[in-house]
Amino acid sequence: MKRLSGLLLSALLLSGCGKEEAPPEPVRPVLFMEVKPQAEENLGRFAGNIAARYESTLGFRVSGRIASRSVDVGAEVEKGQLLATLDPTDLQNQLRASQGDLARVEAQYINAQANARRQQELFDRGVGAQAALDVAVTDLKTSQSSFNQAKASVQQAQDQLSYSELRTDHPAVVTQWKAEAGQVVSAGEQVVTLARPDIKEAVIDLPAPLAEQLPKDVVFKVASQLEPEINTTATLRELEPQAESATRTRRARLILAQTPAAFRLGTAISVTLSSAIAPRIELPLNVLQDVDGKTQIWVIDMQNQTVSPRPVTVVSRDSDSVVIAGGVSGGDRVVTAGVNSLKPGQKVKVDKDSPR
Repeated sequence: MKRLSGLLLSALLLSGCGKEEAPPEPVRPVLFMEVKPQAEENLGRFAGNIAARYESTLGFRVSGRIASRSVDVGAEVEKGQLLATLDPTDLQNQLRASQGDLARVEAQYINAQANARRQQELFDRGVGAQAALDVAVTDLKTSQSSFNQAKASVQQAQDQLSYSELRTDHPAVVTQWKAEAGQVVSAGEQVVTLARPDIKEAVIDLPAPLAEQLPKDVVFKVASQLEPEINTTATLRELEPQAESATRTRRARLILAQTPAAFRLGTAISVTLSSAIAPRIELPLNVLQDVDGKTQIWVIDMQNQTVSPRPVTVVSRDSDSVVIAGGVSGGDRVVTAGVNSLKPGQKVKVDKDSPR
């Protein structure tokens, strides 16, 4: 009897086990990203600096030894401010010599004037000869010419002395000195470089292949390297026609749409190049899954917290990303990790740290 009861109990237990339901699919946490179609193509980011559009290199108009420098690199100078001077000794001596010649010739000119008046008076009274009057008039003209020449020589010597002072003719910033005090320079030799701070531009070096194929609608975004939130747009003003032999780059100069106060001369900047394209969808390469020769991605239903596969067409791919056509649109959430362990309709848990 006990044996029969045990058999019945075992049968009941076995029948109960047969009716147990399969455990529910586990809720799988996933990472995702929101699809945002791209309407522009990034052509690269390049380092550069803010420079003055207009620069001038000054030099003395006479030769001599530099006696002093009045400003240093980086100094802001006003119009007419003294930058440097030459030793004026030789020029002062030339001026004194010219002034001495002028005094001597002036005395001769005064005597010639007096002699011409006397000869004219004698001739008018009929006691003077015509020949003597002609000689006096000729001497007067010669003396006058010598006097005018001596005056011009003095003026020239004064100008030469003034050229021993190097002054700026516009407000500027000193960017480079090419000569030092004590150095002997010749007339016209480059001494100092000045930049006008009122008009600034961005300067970058572009790889020659990119520079040769810049789209007409290229957009330059200029940002400070230290403060990226300070930025503006720019347009191409000038592109050097030849590439630099060592780096194979071509220098580009950009006109800034605005010039923030933080964009001082020499400020380090980064310039991002982009151009408008037909809208496209670019996603990380790991969103793709190949099933039976077809490519698909997994899209999240945010309301039901489930996933479903979507077939897509790959337009292009590289080592990190893929451009797709069809299957998704802007605003869809696409799974970016764990796609190989998902099933259609599976419940998922959205990671709060995923981008939205």
